[in-house]
Amino acid sequence: MENLTIHDTPPPGQGTPQGQFPTQALGGRAPPPPQPQQLPPQMFTTAAQLLDLTDKKLVICLRDGRKLTGILRSWDQFANLVLQSTVERIYTPLQDAPEDSPVKGYYADKTHGIFLVRGENVLLLGEIDLDKDDDMPAGFEEKEWKVVENMIKEKRAAEKVKEKKKLKKLATLGFEGENMGEILL
Repeated sequence: MENLTIHDTPPPGQGTPQGQFPTQALGGRAPPPPQPQQLPPQMFTTAAQLLDLTDKKLVICLRDGRKLTGILRSWDQFANLVLQSTVERIYTPLQDAPEDSPVKGYYADKTHGIFLVRGENVLLLGEIDLDKDDDMPAGFEEKEWKVVENMIKEKRAAEKVKEKKKLKKLATLGFEGENMGEILL
C-alpha cells in the first residue's frame, strides 16, 4: 500500500484494514488508543480475595472484640467464614505489674472446633506465620479461661464505676454528655 496523507483516499478496492478507523471519518484525527483490558468486577469483592486464604491459618478480630484463630475452610459471597480448629484467645494486662517484671499479663485459650463467622462481624483478618505461631505472646503467661475471664470482668466493672464518677462530676459542673440521664437516675 502506498503512503497516504490525511486528504488522500485509498485506491479503489482497498479499504481500511479491519479494526482500524479511517482518519477521514474522525475529521483528520488519529484513532483513539486501544483501551486496557478491564478486570472483571468480581476480582475486587471481599469474598473473592478470600480465595488465596483458603486452607490457611488465620487470625480474625470480630466487632465485639473477640480474637479467633483457625483454618479457613470455606466462605461465600457475603464473606461468611467457616473455620476449622478454631481457638478463641483472651488477654488481660496486669495493671500493677512492676516495670522489670517478666509477666505483663495473662492470656487464655478456648477451643471451639468448627466455627461459622458471619461476614458482617469480621473487623480484621490476616494470615498467621506458622513459624511464629507456636511462640507464646511476649510478656504474657497462660492461665485458665475462667481466671482470665473473671479478671477482665472485674476490670470492666471498675472502669464502668470510674466512668460514672467522672460523668457525675462533669454533670455537677454543668457539662452534659451522652447517656447523662442514665447516670443521674
